[in-house]
Amino acid sequence: MHMADALISPVVGGVMWAATVGTGALSLKTLGAKHDDRRLALMGVAGAFVFAAQMINFSIPGTGSSGHLGGGLLLAALLGPYAGFLVMASVLAVQALFFADGGLLAFGCNVFNLAFFSCFIAYPLIFKPMARRSPRTGTVIGASLLAAIAGLQLGAFGVVLETLLSGRTELPFGTFVLLMQPIHLAIGVVEGLVTAALLAAVRRARPEVLAASLEDRPYRGAPLRPLILGGILLALVAGGLLSRFASAWPDGLEWSMEKTSGRTELEAGSAVHEAFAGVQEKTAFLPDYDVRAPRWPSVSAGTSLSGVLGAGIVLAVVLVVGVVGRLLRKRETRSSA
Repeated sequence: MHMADALISPVVGGVMWAATVGTGALSLKTLGAKHDDRRLALMGVAGAFVFAAQMINFSIPGTGSSGHLGGGLLLAALLGPYAGFLVMASVLAVQALFFADGGLLAFGCNVFNLAFFSCFIAYPLIFKPMARRSPRTGTVIGASLLAAIAGLQLGAFGVVLETLLSGRTELPFGTFVLLMQPIHLAIGVVEGLVTAALLAAVRRARPEVLAASLEDRPYRGAPLRPLILGGILLALVAGGLLSRFASAWPDGLEWSMEKTSGRTELEAGSAVHEAFAGVQEKTAFLPDYDVRAPRWPSVSAGTSLSGVLGAGIVLAVVLVVGVVGRLLRKRETRSSA
């Protein structure tokens, strides 16, 4: 569901950029006020894993389409909605800047579609009430499924609305929405099951992590080192190995576009689009993750390099974001003293 710049107008892109920056600033301020330094390392590792996991496209039988883990719900469940939003925004920024995955003008749209709806709507309104009421495995699976599906459905509908408001007549609203919603329903089911499995594993290893997020309090109890090391290992396996066997079928957005307009890419020739494209050409040193193989499996060594390197960059970016939040907290403390 990574939108390209050609799908949106400069006005829509600008509005969504402003909304994303505002939400990010609020999230950073809220996170800094929680005085929870132990969350920082887990944020970095979770971001690295989500980056790597998003490289693994799985085929959706009978459709000719594929999907991948979004990760917004997983991040919110592990870290809380504010930290989850910041981590997902960091993941999407690294993807757009260094791998040309998602447009820079469309960055705000992508953050809202993949992060905001999952972290600030699906998680607090669906997952959190269900999981707090009953922490049993069956309830966590049900909550993960419902919340993941809801988050992706809202995100998919967000894509349709953003293209509608941008005047993309090649993607008529009715046809586009009738293709986007069902295909992302299938993707949401897979995401819900994967999220439930990962959260169940975390719950067995470190139940206090999920409890802290659900109760909106700092982490306490057992050390997080085993969980962090396990997350790093999963990120390396996903990005360095499993990503090479990703489905070559178009993802849900590309598939819906092709069924609607006959093309997976649209042209947009405004000066604003060209300016953002020029920046991305200069910053993206491994565009499209260097995947050149035409069929499954994608055996280009660049895929593994992109997975490992990208996960490391995300880890560093998230740590920087966390440090900024800590500095803001100290500054506010000194100002109020």
